[in-house]
Amino acid sequence: MFSFFKKKPQPEPITASDARPAPSTSAVAVPEPAAPVAITIDTSDDIVAPAPPSAEAKRSWLTRLKNGLAKTSSNLTTLFVGAKIGDELYEELESALLVSDAGVDATQFLLDALKKKVRDDKLTEADQVRNALRDLLIDLLLPLQKNLVLGRQQPLVMMIAGVNGAGKTTTIGKLAKHLQAHQQSVLLAAGDTFRAAAREQLTVWGERNNISVIAQESGDPAAVAFDAVHSAQARGTNVVMVDTAGRLPTQLHLMDELKKIKRVIGKGMDGAPHEVLLVIDGNTGQNALAQVKAFDDALGLTGLVVTKLDGTAKGGILAAIAKTRPIPLYFIGVGEQIDDLQAFDAAEFVDALLS
Repeated sequence: MFSFFKKKPQPEPITASDARPAPSTSAVAVPEPAAPVAITIDTSDDIVAPAPPSAEAKRSWLTRLKNGLAKTSSNLTTLFVGAKIGDELYEELESALLVSDAGVDATQFLLDALKKKVRDDKLTEADQVRNALRDLLIDLLLPLQKNLVLGRQQPLVMMIAGVNGAGKTTTIGKLAKHLQAHQQSVLLAAGDTFRAAAREQLTVWGERNNISVIAQESGDPAAVAFDAVHSAQARGTNVVMVDTAGRLPTQLHLMDELKKIKRVIGKGMDGAPHEVLLVIDGNTGQNALAQVKAFDDALGLTGLVVTKLDGTAKGGILAAIAKTRPIPLYFIGVGEQIDDLQAFDAAEFVDALLS
């Protein structure tokens, strides 16, 4: 079993140009630091995790996921109904993959691999080809399927980025609930100091989950993040999540502000932030891939969260990300409820696309 981690000594404060004095905030009761634990279920002996969801809850989640991807699923699965294996099938499959936002690189990769598998395995039935595509898609997406491991630092500092409208603040609230379910105490930092609505929304999530929120009505978002890290160190809080202002990756001066926040968090705690997550709206298609590239180049992303797969999202964008920038996809979301944010499972996702 993993041993408990000791809290690191508090570093010297940074200069006044980088941060402001910490705002006052009410004290909260937190549990003792927990041993390392994965946010997703791990069956190994050295990982402590809560019991898996009930069969009913699992069926409910898979149904919502399948319903969210129904349009793409229909476009792909109908191709194989009574189809003959040949150029016409491959051309229709190419069009369906491109329409699903899989992108040119992933589409060509899948088609080449599928044709080779059909030849090597001497496949003659349409269902066999569909099953072969399923296996290839799972293999492509598996590198994205990784656990978000908790407890490796005290506190674990997570910086959350994303463009406006991606569902970033709501995702933070849902993720906070998940962390609490894994016996983690949480502190939120309202780093989006430009929008009062964002601070209020985060505060509501904090009140709903009985979590303290570090916030200022105006000022430097980097200072808010710095204050939150020091507050978590003083309290022995397990996880700090830092919200940031939504921005387009083309707004270079605002991307520089994100870099500053990350740099100041590092001054507040050596090695932090330990996770830099990007929240992506699943409806934005290939633009989502551009966001991943831009934010990864600027911040060095450690994980992704894809939201709103219950809308007009096509799902193929995950294949494009896996082929071009395979950053771990920790969670996917299919709705507004707490349980609508779940850990990404490649096989479940592909089955929802092809069933």
